Amino acid sequence: MFPKYPHSTVSIQPFDYEGVVDLESKPRCKAPTSGMMNADVTLADELNAFYARFEAAAKDAKDANASGANGCRHEDTASTGNTFIISEHDVRRAFKRVNTRKAAGPDGISGRILRACADQLAPVFTEIFNLSLSQSVIPTCFKESIIVPVPKKPHPASLNDYRPVALTSVVMKCFERLVKDFIISSLPDTLDPLQFAYRPNRSTDDAISHLLHTSLTHLDTRGGNYVKMLFIDYSSAFNTIIPSTLTTKLEHLGLSSSLCQWICNFLTGRPQAVRMGGHLSASLTLSTGAPQGCVLSPLLYSLYTYDCVATTSSTTIIKFADDTVVVGLISDNNETAYLKEIRNLENWCQRNNLLLNVSKTKELIVDFSTKQERNYQTPIINESPVERVNSFKYLGVHITQDLSWSWHINTVVKKARQRLYHLRRLRDFRLPSKVLRNFYSCTIESILTGNILTWFGNSTMQDRRALQRVVRSAERTIHTELPDLHSIYSRRCWTKARKIVKDLSHPNNGL
Repeated sequence: MFPKYPHSTVSIQPFDYEGVVDLESKPRCKAPTSGMMNADVTLADELNAFYARFEAAAKDAKDANASGANGCRHEDTASTGNTFIISEHDVRRAFKRVNTRKAAGPDGISGRILRACADQLAPVFTEIFNLSLSQSVIPTCFKESIIVPVPKKPHPASLNDYRPVALTSVVMKCFERLVKDFIISSLPDTLDPLQFAYRPNRSTDDAISHLLHTSLTHLDTRGGNYVKMLFIDYSSAFNTIIPSTLTTKLEHLGLSSSLCQWICNFLTGRPQAVRMGGHLSASLTLSTGAPQGCVLSPLLYSLYTYDCVATTSSTTIIKFADDTVVVGLISDNNETAYLKEIRNLENWCQRNNLLLNVSKTKELIVDFSTKQERNYQTPIINESPVERVNSFKYLGVHITQDLSWSWHINTVVKKARQRLYHLRRLRDFRLPSKVLRNFYSCTIESILTGNILTWFGNSTMQDRRALQRVVRSAERTIHTELPDLHSIYSRRCWTKARKIVKDLSHPNNGL
């Protein structure tokens, strides 16, 4: 008969095993040959060297920048700024919130152990964490990382088609979360209001809404106005951060010298190796960039770019982490300020060791005027022209040159219908309605309502009916009533509006 999990009260029903026989009957993968294994070893070493390619460029940038010529400073920081002290309660809570499904880091300490033994381990690690903060030094074993290359494409053709994701110590991730919370609470409210990532009460909805509102307000001011949007793409943005430059910027933001030096130590002297299949490359030590996959890396990058702001009233720079868009509000066919802003951004990137990827940087023009022909100027970055497109996917939303939403909604409906197939398959396995309802919420409703505040209100009735047909199909499959999208949209609008009204520093507060 069908088994039960040992030491569990959960009984496995026969229908839970339907389909398992079919899966087990499929032919298994062939064992890897020696040629395949040698290829994995070679590729792992090549990828590790490829990910470390910014070390030399960063050294040149530090030599050119007097403030960072000496790298991280290691003076006595005991008297500079307030020392950040972590409590045992905070460490215990961080351990108990660990996701046990995450893989262990190079130290082999799993999240399951930390969570189960949080009460016993918290006192020990509290002392270690506070000692690390007071001395601005992180143990090397906490900084070790194993890079797992994640393909960006179904069939990678070059080294750049693999995204480096760092597998780091779970203990260090908990430590980073505590430091991240302290940094966020210490930042001034006036810090770059148009950076919408890692700020309280900010989201992708806010960034897209601000972009659309800024554009539409300018277009409605008078006839003949048009808007240019330059969507910036950086080459390996996280890997090019210069720790000494970041330290200087953090000190300007008011963080204590000891914490700034701790962050600099966190980013320098990092041993890393690449794991490809079952093979591990030789280890390299890096002192440039922030490893992707670490808790602190996205926040540190957003702080690294806090001084990248617009210099004129007719341009705006909107950021969500490394997703950046330069908005030019053009009047009287005068694009001088817009083109100057692009040159300023290019110079800023050179000073901060960031590389603009011109091939993936795109320009979108929104022009509702039909009475005159335009002679648009093409932006030039690094002596290369920027490609002009009719639509661009920004933070998960397809923005078109006419600011309509049919293209985006058609894409969403198509993707949601593909998930309906899996929902029907689960129904055929006779899973409970509650499970099917959860599957719908996680995989279908989340697609239909992604950034819904930015596009649903201006969608056509035809597009709304197409969206609602997906919901009705799911209702027939699950045999239960599901919330309609208009109700979800209205509820989220009220929730978002209340939060914005209470937050006087929110850039959309005055809308």
